[in-house]
Amino acid sequence: MLLLRRSFTMAVICLVLFGFVYALAGTGLAQLAFRGQANGSLTPNGSLLIGQNWSSSRWFHGRPDDTGPYATNVATGVAGGDNPLVANGVAGGSGATQLGPRSKTLLADTRALVAYWRARGVTPTPDLVTTSGSGYDPDISPMDATVQIPMVARATGVAPRQLRRLIASQTHGPQWGFLGSSYIDVLGLNEALARLERG
Repeated sequence: MLLLRRSFTMAVICLVLFGFVYALAGTGLAQLAFRGQANGSLTPNGSLLIGQNWSSSRWFHGRPDDTGPYATNVATGVAGGDNPLVANGVAGGSGATQLGPRSKTLLADTRALVAYWRARGVTPTPDLVTTSGSGYDPDISPMDATVQIPMVARATGVAPRQLRRLIASQTHGPQWGFLGSSYIDVLGLNEALARLERG
């Protein structure tokens, strides 16, 4: 009977410690130190942590995970290349295309993306014609945004100098000052653009 009581007591203690205290401590720490990540960085327009589908010339675009040859096509059932979100009613999938540097498909897709951008008055950077490894990348470099200024200025009527200032204000430096390179969250940039147009 003594062993049964000890076993039951230990089970209750472990349940309380590891089932409740540990979970609450983890949630509390996440809310204190990583609030944005813990809550998903949601805005009314989407998540700052997941790339969105930007197809209109009035917005800055991200990596081509659902653009040009990777675009969703409901008629043919194409689900949007690397796009992880639902676009045009067809669910996408995450992950790279697995096309190597000798792939004729990759070469054709890259040429199609170059043509896509040039038709919009943009001389694309390498990032704007290559998909990200996961298909989730929400960020672009300041150069990726800068080359899109003529397209966005023409579509919105916002002066190029204002767009340059907007890009500079939305540019984040490397993490801790030395890890990685400067980047811009495309959703954040486009939300700032919408505020600029309203104001």
